[in-house]
Amino acid sequence: MSEQPKKRRTTWMVGGLVTALVGAVALGVLLTRGSSSPTPAPSTQPPDERVTQAPALPGAQPISANDRVYTADQSSNTVSVINPKTDKVLGTIALGKPRMDVDADVLGAMYNGQIDVHGLGFSRDGRYLDVIDVTTNAVHVIDTATNAVVSTTYLRRAPHEGFFSPDGNELWVAERGVDTIAVIDWRHSRVIARIHSEDGPSKVVFSPDGRLAYVNHLRAMSFDVIDVASRKVIQRVTVPHVAGGSSDEAISPDGKEIWLGMPMNGYTTAVVDAHTYKVQAVLNTGPRTNHPNFVTVDGVNYAYLTVGDLGQTLVYRRSTTGGPPTLVKRIRHHGLGPHGIWPSPDNTRMYVALQYSDAVDVIDTRSMKVIDTLRIGQSPMALVYVARTSPGSTAHLGRQGLGQRIENYPIDVQGVAGAGNAHVRALPGVDEVHVDVRGLPANRAFTVYATRGNHATALLTAHSNAMGVIPEALAFVSFFANHYDKVILRPDRPPKSTL
Repeated sequence: MSEQPKKRRTTWMVGGLVTALVGAVALGVLLTRGSSSPTPAPSTQPPDERVTQAPALPGAQPISANDRVYTADQSSNTVSVINPKTDKVLGTIALGKPRMDVDADVLGAMYNGQIDVHGLGFSRDGRYLDVIDVTTNAVHVIDTATNAVVSTTYLRRAPHEGFFSPDGNELWVAERGVDTIAVIDWRHSRVIARIHSEDGPSKVVFSPDGRLAYVNHLRAMSFDVIDVASRKVIQRVTVPHVAGGSSDEAISPDGKEIWLGMPMNGYTTAVVDAHTYKVQAVLNTGPRTNHPNFVTVDGVNYAYLTVGDLGQTLVYRRSTTGGPPTLVKRIRHHGLGPHGIWPSPDNTRMYVALQYSDAVDVIDTRSMKVIDTLRIGQSPMALVYVARTSPGSTAHLGRQGLGQRIENYPIDVQGVAGAGNAHVRALPGVDEVHVDVRGLPANRAFTVYATRGNHATALLTAHSNAMGVIPEALAFVSFFANHYDKVILRPDRPPKSTL
C-alpha cells in the first residue's frame, strides 16, 4: 500500500471549519449528564491538511495510519477503534456497562450509563465522531484525536442514525421512535430545531454538495428530501410497498443514487435522486438486507450491500443508463450477520461489521475477497471509516467487550419446516442467546430450548410472523456454564377449544 502523500485534496465541504474552531475554543469544558466529572473539551488545533471522506470518487488519498474505522457495539455498549493501515484493533471506548452486567445493575433504576450503542456518523473534516444510543436516547460527540466524549445530548424516543451537517456545526439525527429529525447544536448539547417527517425516520445522510439531506423510514413507504438551508421537506418520494420499510441508506459519491436497505422482507431499493427522484429498481436481495455503500474500481461503479441472514455481501455493478444494477458477486463471510459497511476513501478496501461474530471483515475491492478478519466488541451494528490528518491516540481506550466468547449453533427445528441459528455470546454473569429462524409456519407459537444430552431448558417462547419468521428473539441464560451444546425449536400445542 502506498505511503500517504504530503498534501491532500478534498471534494467535501469544509466551509464551517473556522466557525467550528471558534465554537470549540469558547466551549471550554462540557459536563455529560449524570456525571460529576468534566469531559474533555474538543481539540482546538486545526488540521494542517484536508481529507476526502469515503465513499469517494477516484483520486482520494490512500489509507493512512491516522485514519480510523469505528464500530458501534450494541451488546458491550462500546465503540471499537481500528487502525486501517495495520488492521489492528486499538481498543474500545466504553459508553456504558455491557448488556446485562449484574454488577452494574444495567436494568436497574440507579443505572445511569448508556444502553444499546448503535449508530455512527462523522464530521467531514474527520475531527469528530457521533455515536447514538438507541435505548437511552443519547447522541455523543467523540474527539477522534483523543477518543474522549466531548458532548452528550438527550433526544426523543429511539434515535437511530445521524450525521454532522456539512459545515460541522450541527448534528442531524433521525428519531425513529417518533416522526422527527432532531437538529442539534452539539457544542451546547441542545436541540435547536425538529423537522417533522413520516413515521419511523431511520437515518440522515447529506448530498455530496451539502445542499440536501435525505431521510429514509422504517414504518413509512417513503423517503424525504430536505433543503438543508431552510430545513424544509421539499420532496417526498414514494417507495413501492413491496420493498417494505427501510432501516439504512447511503448516497453514491457522484450524488446520482440513493440505495435503501430493507431488512424486513428481503428487498432493497435503488433511487436515482439527482433530477427525477424516480425509483429505478427493486432488488430481491435476501432476508435482513442491511447497509449499502459504494466504491469505484478500474472505472466501474459498484454498490456493496450486506444481507444479514445470508451471511453475504452482494456486489452490484451500477447502471450507466438509469436501469437496474447487475449482481456481479456474492461475497461469503466466514462469520455471521454482516451489518454495517464502509469503504476506504481510495476505494481499495471495504470494511464489514459481522453482528453475530463480533468481528470485522476486510474486503479487497479489486479481488472482491475477504483478506482479513478482526475480532472487536460485542454485536457490532453501524461501521464507519473516518479519514484523519493528524496522528491519533490510544488515550481513553480500554478492552471492554474484546476477546469474549461467541458461538453459533444451528437450530434443530422439530415437527415443522424451518431453519435458523442461535448465536450465543458471553456477557458478565450471564450469556446472550440470539435466535433467528425462517421458513416456519406463519403466525404460530414456538418454544426454544437449550439442551445437554437428555436435559432441556426452555429459553423463550416466540411467535412467527406472517412471513414465517422469528427475527432476533433474545434470551439470557448461563449457557456456557451449564455446558449446553444444542438449541432446538418446537411448535407449541394450540390451546384446546372451550366450546
